[in-house]
Amino acid sequence: MIAYLTLEIRIEAAHSLKDKRQVVRSVKDGLRAHFNVAVAELDASDAWQRATLGVVSISDSRDYLDGLMRNVERHAMRVANNSGGEVTDSFLDFLSEAEFGDRLTGEP
Repeated sequence: MIAYLTLEIRIEAAHSLKDKRQVVRSVKDGLRAHFNVAVAELDASDAWQRATLGVVSISDSRDYLDGLMRNVERHAMRVANNSGGEVTDSFLDFLSEAEFGDRLTGEP
């Protein structure tokens, strides 16, 4: 089972890409340090005041992944707030091994 969490972050005080990168880096590094998850910036753009992060983890337990991603979301909110950002939206989705395999092979 794969859990995929999308986080939308607003960085109201950012006045440059450097300001944005500092917040994004803080959140990404904080999540990687505290949880066994992969984190990447999605839709990397030159918009200084917003960022989208994707967080992914794999386990055989959906309950474990649900709890993990809820903790990841709470931690991201704290780190973002402490860095000058705010998580404005989040979306959690799960993908089973069968669904994942079908997507790789292109089968319906």
